[in-house]
Amino acid sequence: MIPTTLDTTHADEIAALLAVASAGSFVAAGRQLERHPTVISKRLAAMEKRLGVRLIERSTRHVRMTDAGVALVERLRSAIGSIMEAEQEASSGAAEARGVLRLALPAAMGRLWIGPMLPEFLEKHPQVSIIADYSERFADLIGEGFDAAIRIGELSDNRLIAKKLCDHHRILCASPEYVERHGSPDAPKDLLRHSCLRFTRLATFPEWRLIQGDLHETIVPKGSLTANDSETLLAAARDGVGILGAGEWLMSRDLKSGKLVRILPEWQLDGSGAVYLVRPSARFSPAKTLAFKDWLVSKFENGPIWDHPFPGCAFQRLIQ
Repeated sequence: MIPTTLDTTHADEIAALLAVASAGSFVAAGRQLERHPTVISKRLAAMEKRLGVRLIERSTRHVRMTDAGVALVERLRSAIGSIMEAEQEASSGAAEARGVLRLALPAAMGRLWIGPMLPEFLEKHPQVSIIADYSERFADLIGEGFDAAIRIGELSDNRLIAKKLCDHHRILCASPEYVERHGSPDAPKDLLRHSCLRFTRLATFPEWRLIQGDLHETIVPKGSLTANDSETLLAAARDGVGILGAGEWLMSRDLKSGKLVRILPEWQLDGSGAVYLVRPSARFSPAKTLAFKDWLVSKFENGPIWDHPFPGCAFQRLIQ
């Protein structure tokens, strides 16, 4: 079995061998390593005994490398060169945006808003490639090796470094056609007489917890469509199937286009939250991660990106 770590005694022996090979004597090698010549001699003797081979021929004034010693020194120097290259590569990765950036993105919001922007980031950083994982689950960034993730709502993992991008609110909406046919509720309890589109991944499912200042109302709505996919529910809301409770990011464009209207506009669903960029650590973050953080923060600096559409946005195409 190949060891995964280097014994410190073995490291001292290797240093002694390389010093003798380059300096030509125990005395000079001792000065180079700041050790007494007898220490150098003992380390080499221990190494020869461990390996079962003669590495150095000794005389009163000089030392001469054996063929086995010369071959070993060459291999060790090559290995040290590889280690130095690896360190330089790691250091350059910390200073220059390069390498594979693994992102964990919320499925619907990631597809509609973050995904369409990624080509711009890649154009700005041509030495970076991205692996994007879209899922509604909260990925284990540390355990699964992700560099960063987008999280919506409240954060519970204190091992992560979070940067708030914007506030997040869940609201109630329906199509004008639905309101025309069924009317609009005047209070949360009136929702019980309406068809509601229910999202099973809501933290409080099957309850809807509605908040207006200090007022709190909890209901268990009914409806003809329940799903774990917010885009499916959004399409149903547009078609007049029922009242949808979801994030502003999902419905803001339909509201502005008139395809949806607010229901109980003074109330929020499930309280307030935020959209965060999270990453495993703030120390020694590679440049690729810091570059993505700075770029994404700049996209939100004037407010949520769903309030400021950009050309080619997938969400714009959906509502046209």
